[in-house]
Amino acid sequence: MMSDDVSPTAFYEEKAKNILKGELKRRGITYALLAEKLNERGAHESERNLANKISRGSFTAAFFMMCMDVIGVRQVSLEV
Repeated sequence: MMSDDVSPTAFYEEKAKNILKGELKRRGITYALLAEKLNERGAHESERNLANKISRGSFTAAFFMMCMDVIGVRQVSLEV
């Protein structure tokens, strides 16, 4: 049971953050390199901004999908 002070989406934000961080680590991609790849696609993100956004885990599905695309992820497991 969740307490009233916890966002109902907190579990999924944490899961999305962990999936993204795991895929970056698996591929040896730093936040600096991710920023470079995103900038090439027109999404202007700094390394610091990415680190903050990903650590919060409260990014959009579009941001998640763009990150997955630029690092070459084609399949993601959503199993708990």
